[in-house]
Amino acid sequence: MATSAEDRPPTERDWHTGELPPTPQRDFLIPANRWIEAPAALRALGADLGIDLVAYKRRIGTYLLWRAGPARGADARYMAIDTRDPDRRFTFRLFPNGTGEGSGPDGTSHSRFRAWKESLRDDDA
Repeated sequence: MATSAEDRPPTERDWHTGELPPTPQRDFLIPANRWIEAPAALRALGADLGIDLVAYKRRIGTYLLWRAGPARGADARYMAIDTRDPDRRFTFRLFPNGTGEGSGPDGTSHSRFRAWKESLRDDDA
C-alpha cells in the first residue's frame, strides 16, 4: 500500500533549486523550509488555511510545484514558482468539493487543476 505524501518522512537535508528532483518522491517529502532559496510567500502558503506543511511535488516545465494541504478532500493550495524568475509565481486553490480557482501564466483564470497545470507546462515566456 502506498504511503500518502503527507505521511512520508521529511528529508533531513537542505536542497538548492537545481537539486530538486523532476518527479515526485515516493520515500520522503521535501518541506518548503528545507529549500534553501524558498521565498517567504511559499513558506506561508497554507497559513490562512491553518496548514503548516508545504511540500515539494515536482517540476512542470520550468516551474517548481509545491502544495499546502492534502491532494483531495480538504482545502489545499498549490504554488508554482518559475525557476527562470522566482518572483513569477502562480497559485491554485483547491476546495474540499474538488472545485478550484487560480490564474496561470497564460493569463487565464482556471477552475480545473489540470488546465492550470497545463498552462504551466505550455508556458514559454
